[in-house]
Amino acid sequence: MTPPAILMLSAAHPPDDVRIVAKEGAALAAAGFPVRHLAPGPDAATRLLHGVALQTYPKPSGGWRARLLGIPALARRAAALRPAVIHAHEPDSWAAALLAARRCGARVVLDVHEHYPSRLDPVLPRMLRPFGRALVATACRLLASRADAVVVAKDGLEGWLGGLARCTPVRNYATPVPVTPRRHRAGPLTLLHLGALTRARGAFIMLDALALLPPGTRLRLIGRFTDGSEAAFRERSLALGLAAQVEYLDWMPREEALALAAEADIGLVLFQPGVENHRLALPHKLFDCMLAGLPVIVPGLAEEVAAIVRSADCGLTVDTADATAVATAIQALSDPAVRDAMGQRGRDAALTRFGWAGEAARLVRLYRLLTPSSNAAIQAAIAAAPASVWPSARSPR
Repeated sequence: MTPPAILMLSAAHPPDDVRIVAKEGAALAAAGFPVRHLAPGPDAATRLLHGVALQTYPKPSGGWRARLLGIPALARRAAALRPAVIHAHEPDSWAAALLAARRCGARVVLDVHEHYPSRLDPVLPRMLRPFGRALVATACRLLASRADAVVVAKDGLEGWLGGLARCTPVRNYATPVPVTPRRHRAGPLTLLHLGALTRARGAFIMLDALALLPPGTRLRLIGRFTDGSEAAFRERSLALGLAAQVEYLDWMPREEALALAAEADIGLVLFQPGVENHRLALPHKLFDCMLAGLPVIVPGLAEEVAAIVRSADCGLTVDTADATAVATAIQALSDPAVRDAMGQRGRDAALTRFGWAGEAARLVRLYRLLTPSSNAAIQAAIAAAPASVWPSARSPR
């Protein structure tokens, strides 16, 4: 019998998003489900990644207004694929998934990646932020109440959804990647930041801390600036006399990024205060640094991140708004034996209690409950879809 087909639906995430494809999609594909990720992108060609078929559509131009206006078109694209389940990854794709489900009879899973009510804070006057948060939270609760299931990417996210009983934790824990972990040695330190860079993620604090450290210290950036601050960052590095100490590397496949990470000495996660999603963060970069055998410096304000680092004893928590505190923490990790021990503890924790296997198993169990083989309506939806639409359960991984 053909397994039920699953459509991962995105309005903003890239086609090869780590959580959606390398974690959730790969876990479901390995369990035998045909999985497709429909996401905005420049290339309409379909390709396989981790057993997931990646399909793109033209990204609407014009920011969030264009995304809202594009919900009906996204719903039509999703319904045309006739999936058994639509797993949606942002509030606007949630709405599109529920609309599509009315057309094709699919079940709907909503994936909560972050604290959406606070996303309007940067564009609203302070006095209007409580109203904006309440409005977004109410809309999200309404959408969630109409879904068949809700999964949350980190602890603490389900509270603003009104404590829905259907919330299932599928946390962004570590997926193992073949990488030779760092063997720490004496010498000048290389600091590492992985992923998107912004002022709010501590880019300028990194420079100010670097200025307080010995001249041989280097900063390796793997990713890119996403808030338009790169020119100002480069200007500040020149003004501080640090330009030669900063290495800029673009996005690259995760395996390549981890290999380069394992050549560094300390991982930096420097989320700044004042952003609710930073308090609730559980970033991939934390686990990637742990897998690479690096001790990490993380914000004490990030509750789950700080709890993981403290329980694994694999790094230091600091006030990330204070460059002197960050520099002091870096100097506290100057002993290679200390870094080696912390790095090994972090790697062990990422491969065991903070590993992805348990989260993947929970997600697969949820889907087996949602898609019992006796459900005739779901099987009819699969039978109605063209055979070429979905990857075979035996597709190469």
